[in-house]
Amino acid sequence: MLRNRKGLAALSLPLSLGLLASCSQPAEQTDAENLSIATGTTAGVFHPIGGAMAEVIDSEVDGASATAETTAASAENMRLVSDGTSDIGIAQGDAAYQAVNGEGEFEDDAQEAQVLTVLYPNVYHAVTLQSIHEELELDCFSDIAGHRFSVGAPGSGNEIATDLVFDGLDMSFDDVDVQRYAYAETANALRDDQLDAGSWVVGESHASLLELEETDPIHLIPMCDEEQDAVTESHDFYTPHTIEGGTYSTVEDDVETLALWNVVVVSPDFPEELAYDLLEATYDNIDDISQVYEPGAEYLVPETMANSPVELHPAAVSYADDNDIEIPDELRP
Repeated sequence: MLRNRKGLAALSLPLSLGLLASCSQPAEQTDAENLSIATGTTAGVFHPIGGAMAEVIDSEVDGASATAETTAASAENMRLVSDGTSDIGIAQGDAAYQAVNGEGEFEDDAQEAQVLTVLYPNVYHAVTLQSIHEELELDCFSDIAGHRFSVGAPGSGNEIATDLVFDGLDMSFDDVDVQRYAYAETANALRDDQLDAGSWVVGESHASLLELEETDPIHLIPMCDEEQDAVTESHDFYTPHTIEGGTYSTVEDDVETLALWNVVVVSPDFPEELAYDLLEATYDNIDDISQVYEPGAEYLVPETMANSPVELHPAAVSYADDNDIEIPDELRP
């Protein structure tokens, strides 16, 4: 079991070719001295975050190395951690919840994992163009009923999250003219009048949305109060969230919506002392996270552990207790 508390100064380094070289396809087996980190595709945010974690371990933990693995992201990462192929995984909160509780695509196939730390929230964006909104009056999310709506690429975390939102509102995909586009395709379909609205479950200021509004002013369809309440009451891994006016240059007013937190997961058997050291180093160097993903830096604080969708790893609970951070009883192992 490794014990080293050198901190995360390496996170301030650029994501250079050296970091990217640490990313490869999943290893067949890992151990405590050669840690495998399941991330996501090279186009997503999970990948550079995992790469930074690998660089930190390589540079700052004596006798240890790490590899950031390219994967299909959340759902696959939960399985990789549970079956021991990967030591650490990054996952969207709803995927973590469903995996641990044997729900959704994990029905009758529950996975064993606990949350080591909570990252930043993915925010539910229901997006249309201002020109379309002026015609269709999409004032609340449920107003998309009967219209052409992209729920995300087939089998994506975006589609899973949207399905859960529909479920919380007693809606189904049958209520819309459902389309399944990735983000860039959704943006193009909106421009080409092949779509009325679409969903992005991403961090705020996502590049594809910023690019879309460069050519076409966007309208973010809000979750009206009763809609927000219905989803959070049905699926408690969702939390109310406000996208502040000005986050997008063509959206002036605050928009009420939902968020679900991205998390770092490990096996319940992950060494507790090593896990504690990683947490201590991370939280001692929060400012350096901005070098990896600036919009998420403000959320990487110990207090966000309380937003975990599933049980925390014992090291996370110990760290919270040592720092007088309140953790709900249901998140304690």
